[in-house]
Amino acid sequence: MTDTTHEVMARRLREAYVSGAVPPLRDGLDPVDVAGAYAVQTINTRFWEAQGRRIVGRKAGLTAKAVQTQLGVDQPDFGVLFEDMRIPDGGLLAPAKCLQPKAEAEIAFVLGADLPSPGTTSDQVASAVATVHAAIEIVDSRIADWKITFADTVADNGSSAFFVLSDDGRSLPGLDLWTAGMVMEINGTIVSTGVGAAALGHPLNAAAWLARTLAERGEPLKAGDVLLAGALGPMVALQPGDQVRASVGGIGVCSFHYGD
Repeated sequence: MTDTTHEVMARRLREAYVSGAVPPLRDGLDPVDVAGAYAVQTINTRFWEAQGRRIVGRKAGLTAKAVQTQLGVDQPDFGVLFEDMRIPDGGLLAPAKCLQPKAEAEIAFVLGADLPSPGTTSDQVASAVATVHAAIEIVDSRIADWKITFADTVADNGSSAFFVLSDDGRSLPGLDLWTAGMVMEINGTIVSTGVGAAALGHPLNAAAWLARTLAERGEPLKAGDVLLAGALGPMVALQPGDQVRASVGGIGVCSFHYGD
């Protein structure tokens, strides 16, 4: 695909935020065109930065087999987190800001040191982590009816939209992230469960994959970055009025209200 085609795909996705979801990008991106999909994502990242949006971290996506199965893909991806995507713990997300949102519970890290190496290991990530948080990612697709391929979701910034972190971050030493149980509730009803091991076998594995991938691209993770390590269980569609709460054993609780 040419750069011009990538520009067309990028503009189509940007316009979808305002005009509504668009058909899958089959006319410009082959479903397995990983390089082309990230090229489209990068075009929009640079566009939004030029508009004044500030990058505060990255998300690893499709790290849980349950979510890969839901979407019919077989490998992780990543997207950019902007400052204006963060919802305060216990805060409000207006439905008018979303198209077809779904929520998923995760473990998040805030880094206290840079991760510049393409060979970053999970142990090196652990040493760089300042705090660990329970998190909710609100994913949303600018592709109609979530009929996405891997290329579609990558181009669409990893189908990202918003995120919530628990206010109280925990120090990593002593935490058992592997067996940490996750429960997500909507309006007091359990809608999704999972465990830390769902994220590429361990949340630190997912974080290390993300660190290596970004370092290879010349965009390494840095101190202060927020890192979402991937869903611990299936994502769940949201309806206006929903109260969403995620609890991750030993780490914390966070929540938000989806409504006006």
